[in-house]
Amino acid sequence: MATRDIYETTFDEDVQCEPSSNTCPECNGHVATNVVETVCEDCGLVIADQQIDHGPEWRSFEDDDSNYERTGSPLTAARHDRGLSTTIGRRIDGKGRTLSGSKRCQLARLRREQTRGRFQSKAERNLAHGLGEVRRITSALELGDSIRDQACQLFRSAQNEDLLRGRSIEAMAAASVYGVCRCHGRPVARDDLVNVARVDHSGVTNAYKTLNRELGLPTKPVVPQSLIPKLASELDVDTRVCSRARTLAKRAHETAIANGCQPSGVAAACLYLASREHGQPLTQTQVAAAAGTTPATLRARHAELTEMIDGEVRITPA
Repeated sequence: MATRDIYETTFDEDVQCEPSSNTCPECNGHVATNVVETVCEDCGLVIADQQIDHGPEWRSFEDDDSNYERTGSPLTAARHDRGLSTTIGRRIDGKGRTLSGSKRCQLARLRREQTRGRFQSKAERNLAHGLGEVRRITSALELGDSIRDQACQLFRSAQNEDLLRGRSIEAMAAASVYGVCRCHGRPVARDDLVNVARVDHSGVTNAYKTLNRELGLPTKPVVPQSLIPKLASELDVDTRVCSRARTLAKRAHETAIANGCQPSGVAAACLYLASREHGQPLTQTQVAAAAGTTPATLRARHAELTEMIDGEVRITPA
């Protein structure tokens, strides 16, 4: 997934210079770079000139020289128009003055026409609806702006590849958020995603399988130790129990215990075993319900973990 690099220069081009790591090709002298040119400070050789200044233009266009910004908000992938749309005010103008009645009626007509001409096609309307769902889901799950923007970009890629045909927009939006979280190794349970999404569990699963198959997402496997902090927070266990559970989960992941097993079941068994070692009363039903698994799965993984620990204890004295 491509990302956009942003370069910003905040120095005065007439006074300050940015030192360069390269040397002069003529005299091997010190080279300095500003927004105008790259020049050798020893012999005066101009190595490069007419460079592009990617920073903002701090120049005032007001009479009192109080407003030095004429740049708008940055481009964002979370909007269907990249954030370049215009917002028409209602009761006051740009300087805070109250508008007259005729002017408010005129702005109301302009807003109506802008709403009608906002989307040029049905595909653009579907894109706006899908990106709105992505923003809503990431906000409900309290995910960062980076996850939100990459999920919006993934939804755009899905629409460009014609993957939305015959599928629910809400399901593809939820699958985009889940796919980006999986690519970053973020432990977001699919059940938690379904609770905030406007689609059922099977819809999210099928949409995610389509994205993973058609776009080749670089997803990472879910490791049991990544689920321990959230599970420990829900059960309100002690810090020592959480630390011990993470150690057990890491050990289970390194061995063959976690192979082919549900990660939530392994994490639940590790936390249950750690709570019993530290004398904190937790039932199998409580831990299994918090992890989204069954008590039978927890007991099976708990037996394997106990056998692993007993084997390590017998081997250690020898």
